[in-house]
This record gives sequence, structure tokens and C-alpha cells, in this order.
Amino acid sequence: MASTTQALKGKQGDQHNDSFGKAKETGSQAMDKAKEAGGQAMDAAKDAGTQVMDKVKDVGAHAMDTAKEAVTSVTGMASQAVGNVGKKADDLTATAGADIAKWGDALSEKAPHSGIMGQASQAVAGTLRDSGHYLEEAKLSGMADDVAKLVQRHPMPAILIGFGIGFMLGRALKS
Repeated sequence: MASTTQALKGKQGDQHNDSFGKAKETGSQAMDKAKEAGGQAMDAAKDAGTQVMDKVKDVGAHAMDTAKEAVTSVTGMASQAVGNVGKKADDLTATAGADIAKWGDALSEKAPHSGIMGQASQAVAGTLRDSGHYLEEAKLSGMADDVAKLVQRHPMPAILIGFGIGFMLGRALKS
């Protein structure tokens, strides 16, 4: 009986080993299927991520293009506005120059022509007339160029004049 019990136990052990082997094989197959499914899920996630990144890049590029167009448009409008303001300032300076020249002409006609007063009044009228013509022709932009050239030719007097004007303005504003 002992040998029968052992044979039974051996048979049960073999069955147990067979069941364990089948379970192991089934578990291994399930693990392989899970790995394969996980790999497929990872591939699908990578594809989806790549598609999303491509869309984000496209949207970003479109946004950058739109921003560049807006900046170009605003820059163009600002340049045009600055040009218009500069032209308007030049026009106003030319008009003021013409008015000053007319005033010099009127002074020359109405002021005395002889004697010391005549010489002085004619000199003032001539200076006004010449200044008016200069303003009318050179305008504001030409005056700026002339001042820059003058400062380049005579830097030290220009600096001293600038300090003097600053001092006078400081005194005037202080009072």
C-alpha cells in the first residue's frame, strides 16, 4: 500500500506538475500577449504624439507668420506716420519761413531808408528776409543737417553754447 500511495502521490505530483506547466505556459502566453499589446499601445501613443506635435508646429508656424505680418504692417504704418509728421513739420517750417520773409519785405518798405535808423532797419529787414528764405528752402530737416555740420566743424563752441542754454533754462525754470 505504501507503494500504491507513493504511486498515487507520484501521479498527483505529475498532474500537479502538468497543471503548473500548463499554467506557466498560459501565463507566459498571456505575458507575451500583454507585451505585444503594450508595444502596440506604445507605437499608437508615439504616432498620436507625433501627429499632435506636427499639428502644434503647424499652428505655431502659422501664428509666427501672422505675427510677422502684423509687425510688418505696424512698422509700415509707423514709418508712414513718421514720414507724414516730418513732412508736415517741413511744410510748417517752410510756411513760417515765407511769412518771415514777407515780414522782412514789409519792414524794408515801411522803415526809413536813410540815416543811421535807415541803415539799421534795412539791415534787420534784410536779415529777416534772408532768414525767411533759408527756412522756406531748407525746412526743418535741412536745418537739422546744417546744425549737425556746424557742431562737427566747431565742437567746443557748440558744447559751451549747449551748457549756456542749459544753465539759462535751469535758472528760468527754477524761478
